[in-house]
Amino acid sequence: MTSTSTVTPVASGSTDLAAKVPAITVLFWVVKTLTTGMGEALSDFLASTNLVAAIAIGVLGLAAALWLQLRTRRYTAPVYWLAVAMVAVFGTMAADGVHLVGLPYAVTTVFYLLVVGALFFWWHRSEGTLSIHSITTRRRELFYWATVLASFALGTAAGDLTADQLELGYLPSVAIFAVAIAVPAIGWRFFRLNPVVAFWVAYVLTRPLGASIADWLGKPASHGGGLGFGDGPVAGVAALLIAALVAWLAVRRTDVQAPVPETV
Repeated sequence: MTSTSTVTPVASGSTDLAAKVPAITVLFWVVKTLTTGMGEALSDFLASTNLVAAIAIGVLGLAAALWLQLRTRRYTAPVYWLAVAMVAVFGTMAADGVHLVGLPYAVTTVFYLLVVGALFFWWHRSEGTLSIHSITTRRRELFYWATVLASFALGTAAGDLTADQLELGYLPSVAIFAVAIAVPAIGWRFFRLNPVVAFWVAYVLTRPLGASIADWLGKPASHGGGLGFGDGPVAGVAALLIAALVAWLAVRRTDVQAPVPETV
């Protein structure tokens, strides 16, 4: 889901960066969903092992990954997906941490929904576009990663809301979010839904979809009807799959964006 409409470019800080995010392909959605599942499982595994170490790994890992990403001048698959993976881990911790202080998942879901909405509003008002084809300045890149982080936290809260608070279980949650993510794809393909809107709706929904899949595989049957493989093994297998796919992308470079006109 990519955009083809054009607008007059909006001045925005430095403009000497190449595109810093990948082209949107089927493999993009596969890796994105895997990172959400890996982040959910790894965060839960670390938290159950040593909470202090988990927080340290989450915070320091995110800081290091984003530092590497912001230093690059163009999209590099291993660096970009490392940043996404660490955002997934930290986003899970952020959503779970707010819940642990006593707020129900319904409240945290609404809170992160408002945060994501505010970021979109601020980003579009500042830059005139939300298109991933426009991530060619430092300010837009910062907007992008702030939105990605908030969307991961939102997706985590929404997935926990359906599986735990509403007591639907993990597999029904997988089905719900799989159907939900098909809606923007169908709208874009057949009903002329704005491609940028379709992309961001689908992007947010990959988080609860991937997290619900990971929880279904890792959690015991007594907790949401899981299969009980364990959070650690699920995180490990997902990480290996991500590494293999990212290595393929790094070699083939099929996800490097070609220069395109700026879009809304």
